[in-house]
Amino acid sequence: MKNLCLQISVMAIKSAKFIKSYATIEKMAKSDIPEFAFIGRSNVGKSSLINMITNKGNLAKTSSKPGKTQLINQFSIDDKWNLIDLPGYGFAKVHARKKAKFSTMILEYLENRRNLYSAFILIDSRIPPQRIDLEFIEWCGIKQVPFQIVFTKSDKMKKTALAENIGLLEAALYQQGWEELPQRFVTSSKSRDGKDDLVGFIESLL
Repeated sequence: MKNLCLQISVMAIKSAKFIKSYATIEKMAKSDIPEFAFIGRSNVGKSSLINMITNKGNLAKTSSKPGKTQLINQFSIDDKWNLIDLPGYGFAKVHARKKAKFSTMILEYLENRRNLYSAFILIDSRIPPQRIDLEFIEWCGIKQVPFQIVFTKSDKMKKTALAENIGLLEAALYQQGWEELPQRFVTSSKSRDGKDDLVGFIESLL
């Protein structure tokens, strides 16, 4: 897989254009075009990452205030696949199982969008695993939502500290009962690290 990604990554994204914003999945047109969704906690660097991988500095709106994305934002990439920018997620305890409960908009998209090839769950690499992230990952597993993990802001960390936080998350996932971990990417919107691997992985699924 690694070699395949490196070969495909030379096919840089040439066009990225905004399609529309949606308040509910029902308003989204049914489509066979592959979709890849990006989601994470507020202020995880999602908009900056989207702008970095698409080579568009202002495709996704960035803000210093958490919660900027409040709708499902759809973008067309090279007229081959759609990038979906989802709002940040939250969680709630439900009964004794402490299951995560997300907004209806996000839950319905992830569960019911048939042309969703993969969701990319963004994790802030600067901090140890957060319960909100672990509960969201667990929910995706229960609902069989295909997903990969993307660590952000790696340029703000020393390599040893970065490796430690990644290791802590992996250990937490094994404790959840995962036998095989999802694909993981380490990225930086500032240094552009991880861009080729991430875009290459998407291309490999098309």
